[in-house]
Amino acid sequence: MYINKAILFGNLTRDPELRALPSGMNVCNFSVATNRVYRDRDGKKQEQTDFHNIVVFGRQADTVNQYLKKGSSVYVEGRMQTRSWEQNGEKKYRTEVVADSVQFGPRSSGGGGSRARQEDDSQEMPASGGAGIEYPKDDINPDDIPF
Repeated sequence: MYINKAILFGNLTRDPELRALPSGMNVCNFSVATNRVYRDRDGKKQEQTDFHNIVVFGRQADTVNQYLKKGSSVYVEGRMQTRSWEQNGEKKYRTEVVADSVQFGPRSSGGGGSRARQEDDSQEMPASGGAGIEYPKDDINPDDIPF
């Protein structure tokens, strides 16, 4: 048995493009950026960004085109596929994720981004933490936890 499964969580690098196939089915293309942080041989912190081409078909293509835009967070599950074609006598290849499932990530409200929103929330919350939960004012010592 062989497995071809791709799971990605990242941000759209461009607005989705919706087209219709000759059969009438809609297809939507977009690109997702993912990143990873690691330490190199010298112990310096490095960040690597990868870009992934995503293709989604049918009703999900309509939904993606309607609700997502550049910068939106998205979770994609699908399979890897490589297409090839000839252009001006040269063989071209494109590897993409054909999405089975696309889930929208958290939205940032306003133009301030998620960090600015979190700071605003902390100013609006009462000192008790809201929702009737009383949080201790002192730091918890891990040695005091009985398990």
